[in-house]
Amino acid sequence: MSTEAYLKKEVPLCGLNDLDDHCAMELMIEERQLFAVRQDNDIFAYWNLCPHRNTPLNWVPNQFLDAENRLIQCALHGALFEIDSGLCIHGPCNGESLQTVELRCEDQFYFIIAEQKMPPPPVNLRAQALADLEDRE
Repeated sequence: MSTEAYLKKEVPLCGLNDLDDHCAMELMIEERQLFAVRQDNDIFAYWNLCPHRNTPLNWVPNQFLDAENRLIQCALHGALFEIDSGLCIHGPCNGESLQTVELRCEDQFYFIIAEQKMPPPPVNLRAQALADLEDRE
């Protein structure tokens, strides 16, 4: 049984001018978190999962960049990623990359492309712990 999930339909993200240069925004699609960052005249988007621990990159809403707003930074362990490629250039996942969210741009408005693979939905740790306790009974 395959557990892979794919985005069912194209989703509007934002216009280029809706996001300031070197700023980020986050949103949820089908129970998965993603974020987008504007760099110059492009927007780059990634699923909100650090490749090191598979945890969200941010602790504060919409806060994904380092103090200089030049790199994406994992709040958990400080790994640094290039905005335009998602490549980790410093930290425990050095050389690994964030999972890209594929975008399409039309008249400076960005859309999240349909039919792309999504990461697994987050695990509800409380629900899982309760289920594990019930299994022991």
